[in-house]
Amino acid sequence: MRRRVHLVGIGGAGLSAIARVLHERGEQVTGSDQAVSAYSQALEASGIPVSYGHRAENVAGADLVVASSAVPMQNPEVQAAERSGIPVLRRNAFLGELTAGSKTIAIAGTHGKTTTTGLIAWLLASAGLDPTFIVGGILEDFQTNARAGKGPHFVIEADEYDRAFLALHPSIGVITSVEHDHPDCYPTPADFRQAFEIFASQVSELLLVCLDDPGSAALTSATAGRQTYGLHPEADWRAEEIRANAAGGLDFLVLRRGELLGLARTRLAGVHNVVNSLAALAAAEAAGVSFAEGRRALTEFHGTARRFQEVGEVGGVRVIDDYAHHPTEIRATLAAARQRYPEAEIWAVFQPHTYSRTRALLEGFAASFGDAHHVIVTEVFASRETPDPAVSGRLIVERMMHPDVQFIPGLADAAESVIHRLRPPAVVLTLSAGDANEVGARVLARLQSKAGGMQDGA
Repeated sequence: MRRRVHLVGIGGAGLSAIARVLHERGEQVTGSDQAVSAYSQALEASGIPVSYGHRAENVAGADLVVASSAVPMQNPEVQAAERSGIPVLRRNAFLGELTAGSKTIAIAGTHGKTTTTGLIAWLLASAGLDPTFIVGGILEDFQTNARAGKGPHFVIEADEYDRAFLALHPSIGVITSVEHDHPDCYPTPADFRQAFEIFASQVSELLLVCLDDPGSAALTSATAGRQTYGLHPEADWRAEEIRANAAGGLDFLVLRRGELLGLARTRLAGVHNVVNSLAALAAAEAAGVSFAEGRRALTEFHGTARRFQEVGEVGGVRVIDDYAHHPTEIRATLAAARQRYPEAEIWAVFQPHTYSRTRALLEGFAASFGDAHHVIVTEVFASRETPDPAVSGRLIVERMMHPDVQFIPGLADAAESVIHRLRPPAVVLTLSAGDANEVGARVLARLQSKAGGMQDGA
């Protein structure tokens, strides 16, 4: 008899992925959320019932309730389940059950984990290993963020928020970077580092760490075999001779412990994605994928939604959306834009994400926009936090030493400012883990409208 699993907060990236895996494994899945999202709509299209608004009756008849980290214990569905004796688990507690019996490959890190997870899932799938996977974004090549495969491997993005990744005991672990983030969960850098030390100690077979990143390289608690990757000359997996290619990405030579394996090619922009590709090739090899198979698959990987995603192009103006919401991510994304579009003026529209992160990383944000010609900072996207009147995007702008930076709180006004000042060739790059991709959509719609009007007039 199938269980009925009800997920509270099913419209988010994390729980929607769990819902899809459970559904494809044959479980009866239902869920609820406050509002419609692209993730919830995709689940409904797959036959998973989703209720909008949280009500006690939604959990009636459930065998298990899984709640998002963002859902408070006072939620009416959580309380109703507890009154009825229905087990209630947080997402992090459920991950251990979800991955049990699989050969888990878990990818953790402050930056790069979504792309690296997607790459590993793609390399294994292309080699015929049919992995189960959960990724924190929509993979362009699969058109989903999760899938239940028939093979032995479970490739999962190991989210450090709320220490969720500590529920995992992977066979293969990848740590891309360890740089302080989520100050609402980890008040100090030492707290953050300690969680990664615990994660590293739970990897049973192979731990891959990025030697370019000081925080990752300094981890000492690994009990499994350890390999390194990156551009560092002492890395076990290393890239050399990095050059731009016609696909908009980069070609590079791959060396493993000094042995030249061959030329690899990625469509993804930015040297940081060369490093992510090295991690994927190394993890895939440990899972049984040869370098030749991995290299072929790497060439065909098209990336993840909201990770340097080209939304459209009109009249020499490209609109790109990226999830970057940490200073290091912003610098890497802007460097990739400069590398791919050297002749274009770069417009960076940044929406700070959460008050706690904005306060903790204020100076880092202010120093992150050197590769942009024009910068607009909007008001903070609160996400799960209560508004803090003492913290604003204005604080970032006041600390910036940039020739053209503006604080424009509203997204509609930010879009209007960009539209009136754009001169092609240009790239409009929205940097946001919230809803500032709306700015790019508005800019693109206006450009398309103007182009259509000119054609009609002609």
